[in-house]
Amino acid sequence: MFENEKKINNLFLYWLYSSLILVFSIIIVGGLTRLTNSGLSITEWELFKGILPPLDQKTWIDYFNHYKKIPQFNLLNPTMDLNEFKVIFYWEYFHRILARLIGLFFLIPLLFFFISKKVKKNYLDTCFVIFFLILLQGVMGWYMVMSGLVDDVTVSHYRLSVHLTLAFIIISAIFWLIKNFKNKKEVVFFSYNKKKIPFLILIFIIFIQIIFGAFVSGLDAGQIYQTWPLMGDNFIPNDLIIDEIHNAIDFNNQSLVQFYHRNLAYFIILYTCYLSFYIYKNKILKLFLPLKIIFIALLLQISLGIFTLISNLNILLASAHQISSVILLICAINLYYYRAN
Repeated sequence: MFENEKKINNLFLYWLYSSLILVFSIIIVGGLTRLTNSGLSITEWELFKGILPPLDQKTWIDYFNHYKKIPQFNLLNPTMDLNEFKVIFYWEYFHRILARLIGLFFLIPLLFFFISKKVKKNYLDTCFVIFFLILLQGVMGWYMVMSGLVDDVTVSHYRLSVHLTLAFIIISAIFWLIKNFKNKKEVVFFSYNKKKIPFLILIFIIFIQIIFGAFVSGLDAGQIYQTWPLMGDNFIPNDLIIDEIHNAIDFNNQSLVQFYHRNLAYFIILYTCYLSFYIYKNKILKLFLPLKIIFIALLLQISLGIFTLISNLNILLASAHQISSVILLICAINLYYYRAN
């Protein structure tokens, strides 16, 4: 009996690791789908219908004709031929297939673990919340696509930021659950403790930076100023005028969004340095290694952001920049977990 329970617990942990990898993968594919402007290539929801790609010329032409009806084709890609369309179609197709796979891969084993009653209820309750977030993520994905089918050549950067943030919340929740399960603990993420607050603030700031990163991507704001450390010839760009409060929160302004994204990165560096001082001053030995890891991730993230910018938004560098943001967030959560533990 004990041996069977141990096997199920091991299986549960491997399932969580696999789910983490799948969500990490879809963040990468989703980022590349956005970077290649492929997200609007499939103009229908197709929850069940689009499992297989087009298998004949007629179906390909039907998909292409649907794409020709939206503003992105008419305004940006009027000379696109069918072969060029297939490239952007497959990016969105694989994104959607991976999303379906994640949903099924998470649901079916979850039902098995629930029926087996060998895994603690609190862990399973967290899994059901994660599954709800996965479903919500899928709905949000289509809601995002809808915003680019009628009046615009791209999706709403606000909806894009929600879609991306949900993905980061899901991967964060899975990682936290893995930490708890491996350590046989039930550390609560949101619990008031003065010693935990500074580390929770770091995670909050990184999430804000992720939102601004989505704004930059959704608005193509990275194309406005591709110089560093200055934006053009100045720290504050010439076209940025903040004379009233509403101008300071105009997140449709490409220059403003890029300005905030840059300076929030600087603030994260300074705040991490403050945490380092706090940790070393108080000799919190268990945080020394997680802190070193987060500094490596932060250095990688900042460097990739700069190189992406000055490389004229090289797609591979831009994708690596997004990937490193996932790594940075996981490292920050890891640091927080050891403090909360």
